[in-house]
Amino acid sequence: MRRAVLRHGWVLGLALLLGVLLVATKVIQPGFGLSGLESLSRAVLPFAFATAAMAIVVIAGGIDLSVASMMAVAGVTSASLMAIWGPEGTVPAVLAVLVAGAAMGALNGAAIVLSRVPDIVVTLAMMYVWEGVALLILNGPGGTATPWLREMVLGFVPLPGLTWLPRALVVLAACVVLVWLPVRRSRLGLAIQAIGSDRTAAFRSGVAVGPVRILAYTVAGVFCALGGISLTLSTGVGEPIPGPYLMASVAAVVLGGVALTGGVGGILGPIIAVFILRLLRLDLTLLSVDPNATAIIEGTIMVVVVMIGGLVALRGKRA
Repeated sequence: MRRAVLRHGWVLGLALLLGVLLVATKVIQPGFGLSGLESLSRAVLPFAFATAAMAIVVIAGGIDLSVASMMAVAGVTSASLMAIWGPEGTVPAVLAVLVAGAAMGALNGAAIVLSRVPDIVVTLAMMYVWEGVALLILNGPGGTATPWLREMVLGFVPLPGLTWLPRALVVLAACVVLVWLPVRRSRLGLAIQAIGSDRTAAFRSGVAVGPVRILAYTVAGVFCALGGISLTLSTGVGEPIPGPYLMASVAAVVLGGVALTGGVGGILGPIIAVFILRLLRLDLTLLSVDPNATAIIEGTIMVVVVMIGGLVALRGKRA
């Protein structure tokens, strides 16, 4: 038990902090209850998928600046296909978007591996490429979301004993388990962490570094596709302009305990961090804090977290 607590101490600390913020939110706004939790979960959904995508790439020792743009492509594609194919074509439309997300991620990874240009440079260029693709599909908000699919992220679970549980939270958990858990428990998951820790050592150990990096970006692309679909379901239309998901995902990854140098961390911590950051912003809004001051506060928190993480890592090396 002690070893488990020490191993997952950062995640447990984040969960405790989230609980404290929920209590603080209730104090600030006494009307905050199950409906507020449902709204928070629905608002967090696209941020959480973007963060999951970024976390996987960072664990592999890279970074992807095109996550928000890929989400925009997935969003407008899903909205357009659901508008054209109708309710009976919803499932094929979702599958097509997931395949497209995987293809976009794989293309990003292949461009990085084949060109040997740093990840940040390639994904910066691909950010503009995917923005253009999104605008070619829809030059403005449009398309639609199938009503029964929208209902999957609206409201609460209609089961006895679970009527307090937001559907959006269940969808998030199910998608993470179905996509990431098989990868995490496979050789691919170990290889992703290995190349993030030490690419040269991983290569000497027999890890196919190039293909593993491409697969890491591919999995990230699937999460971006899920993020785009969730955004379409939340708003009811496709939006070709990327939202504020890039910097939010980086911030959540850092706060979630993933080392920007790669090889350390998981997805659970960053996802909890997304809830913390969104809830913190909500609390500051409820307190009528100036938006500019809110940005300063969030940035200060990130700096402190990075400094603490660096000190902990330095202490671990000395030990």
